Amino acid sequence: MDTIHYVGFDVHKKHVSYCVKAADGKIIAQGRVHSRREALEQWCQQQGTAWQGAMEATLFSGWIYDALKPYAARLEMANPHQLKAISAAKKKSDAIDAATLADLLRCNLLPSCYVAPPEIREMRRMLRYRTLVVQQSVRMKNRISGLLMEVGVEYSKEKLHGKGYFTELVRGLKEVPASVRQLLRYSRAAMEMFESTQKRLVQQLHKQRDLKSRVERLQSIPGVGEITALSWALEVGEVSRFGSISQAWSYCGLTAAFRESADKQQRGPISKQRNQHLQTVLIEAAKLAPRWNPALAQLHQRELQRGHRNRATLAVARKLVAYLMAVDRSQQPFQMPASAGADKAALVAS
Repeated sequence: MDTIHYVGFDVHKKHVSYCVKAADGKIIAQGRVHSRREALEQWCQQQGTAWQGAMEATLFSGWIYDALKPYAARLEMANPHQLKAISAAKKKSDAIDAATLADLLRCNLLPSCYVAPPEIREMRRMLRYRTLVVQQSVRMKNRISGLLMEVGVEYSKEKLHGKGYFTELVRGLKEVPASVRQLLRYSRAAMEMFESTQKRLVQQLHKQRDLKSRVERLQSIPGVGEITALSWALEVGEVSRFGSISQAWSYCGLTAAFRESADKQQRGPISKQRNQHLQTVLIEAAKLAPRWNPALAQLHQRELQRGHRNRATLAVARKLVAYLMAVDRSQQPFQMPASAGADKAALVAS
């Protein structure tokens, strides 16, 4: 049997600490490498034995993972929320953390998480940047409204952000300080720049042929728009990684925290361990989808009678996830089931 080593990597912005262990837990080597692609590749080429590696998911773990992956027999990314052996340790250092990761990998106890392919991560980065741009655009719109209210100017809320109406409004301002008119123009220019940027980002994403066809299939679901479909495709990546609809609900942040001890079960609020980007988009989509989807409107009304409005929105969001999973797995446009029994079978099918 070939000897294999287990390597734990504690990654940081400036350096990467590593600990190499044998199968019996004996430390073979320890040290640190500069966080540069050339240095990491040189370290990998110096290893004379096949190795498996593990690292913790951080902001800059992605490119390090890509640099090490071609040289490793197996490389895993660990979920930081589940690494209690590191976060709860009494003694903590880079060397200890690297050794702990190596031990968890060696004993097959590492809480691994999904790592999307580089092309998916690249497009996901663009979509998340688009979210940031939209937020800044909304801030500029609110700033424009605030400036007008500060100086007592009456305006039409529905027409304010129309180009023609805004131009005439600013031109007609008489007893208003010149600084306010200038700030209004600056805010308008910034808002237009942000809106133009977000449109270009979406257009660039649509140039990806495989992504475009997938998004078009997802948009065949009544109530699922362009951004909801893009968010699902890029945040989920490979839908086959979910073994059940419950796992997808949990990943999207649509399930409550659960604790059981001494035969006592307790349900808490919605868990914070989720994909917050996807959760936000799905909740917003669930508030609007019943307007275009009769089945979702019926579900929303039924849940609204049982509880409060948030419960109804959550039920609609879960149903949307079921629809999205069904379309992704079948690779076919959405078709509304003819009966309730068929509906249930289509949604729960794995």
